Amino acid sequence: MKRILDPLDERILAELTANARIAHAELGAKVNLSRNAVRQRIERLERDGAIQGYTVRVGEGRRPTSLITSVIFVYRYDRMRGDEVLATLRSIPEITHCEVLSGEFDLMLRVEAASPERVHLVWKEIAAMPGVENTVTSFVLAVVI
Repeated sequence: MKRILDPLDERILAELTANARIAHAELGAKVNLSRNAVRQRIERLERDGAIQGYTVRVGEGRRPTSLITSVIFVYRYDRMRGDEVLATLRSIPEITHCEVLSGEFDLMLRVEAASPERVHLVWKEIAAMPGVENTVTSFVLAVVI
């Protein structure tokens, strides 16, 4: 049975979202509970599925070695006035290269993501941009040079 989170649970989740490595004693001080009470609540949140795991955010210049690489070719409606597309692409961290092309497509993007599902979400974001007419996506199978 799903349990409704109370405001204290919500505060604990907010603090853990900001810093999943926070010590129980420090978290307890922030939410006005004892270390043991915080530990018990976290265990319940995990058991009930409100917390489904913990993750690592990799800092600048440090990339995981097992990334999925894909190339997305983008055709814009208007090549000459597509600056808003470029500005939005700069805000997507998985895009590691963006090159302007001659020929059929306007842009070639290199996307490095942790999973194929994340590549799909990036592709959906790009395809939904105003100014993007079409895309073609290919996954990199091997790097030979």
